[in-house]
Amino acid sequence: MKHARQWLSLILCLIALHALASCKRWQTLRAEIQPDGVAIYVEDALFTFYRTTPDWKYPYFYPVNGPLSGKSLTTESSEPYPHHHSLFFGCDKVNGGNYWQEGLNRGQIVSKKLSLLMDRGKKIVIENECLWGRPEAESPFRDHRLITVTAPGKHLRLIEFQITLTALMDVRIENTNHSLFSARMTPELSVLQGGALVNAEGLRGEKETWGKASAWCDYSGERDGVVEGLAILSHPSNRWFPEPWFTRDYGFFSPTPMNWLEGGVLPIAQGETIDLRYLTAAHAGDAKEGRIEDVFKRWKKSN
Repeated sequence: MKHARQWLSLILCLIALHALASCKRWQTLRAEIQPDGVAIYVEDALFTFYRTTPDWKYPYFYPVNGPLSGKSLTTESSEPYPHHHSLFFGCDKVNGGNYWQEGLNRGQIVSKKLSLLMDRGKKIVIENECLWGRPEAESPFRDHRLITVTAPGKHLRLIEFQITLTALMDVRIENTNHSLFSARMTPELSVLQGGALVNAEGLRGEKETWGKASAWCDYSGERDGVVEGLAILSHPSNRWFPEPWFTRDYGFFSPTPMNWLEGGVLPIAQGETIDLRYLTAAHAGDAKEGRIEDVFKRWKKSN
């Protein structure tokens, strides 16, 4: 009887270890270049689509599907402010142009060259070159993007977004909250509908997180009985780290240093470059269950 209990205990232990290993097992990815961008799959299920259609305001990711539900955590467009397109990078008040809100004549970020450096395996790597421009004005920026997508486990999907902005002329960016890397959550996961917004310091909601410097912020909520979330993390190498955040209870959040510029203006000389790195984590559970602080620590150490 004693030996039987020992064997049963050993078997249960092995089952638990196998389950733990399965949870941490890296998922297999593949990517395909299509006429309007790059489709990225995790274990043959669509995770995200990087959209580069030339008649859009800027390239952006949509959908960004949750690892449990398979439904997008972000919205392509929603009231208020329908110009927020899912997960994107843009900026207003750049030499008088608007590379954020609708209206291509006001400014547009156009994909010029798109390639897949790695199209399958444990990671997907996308290289993208874009040009900022508007009618009857010189282009203020050229940008180079390196996008790396991984899935370290069944419950976690990561998009690392690295961008280098090169000034093609002297540039002035005026104080604006409409700037840089941002996400717009689907309304069902917003604070207004019962979701949670929390930063690295544990502050919650728009009232506590707006304007506060933090390494990351996370949005999560329950939809159809499933809890999932999306986090944006800023790399310590970023020029303004830790940036103050622009947050809204309706589902928008962004590390937005341009809203708190010293003197109200950021001058950038012709030829000057700005390097920025962000990590987006689509995860099961809330920020604590998704272990976002651990994700940040691992990312910081590995780069």
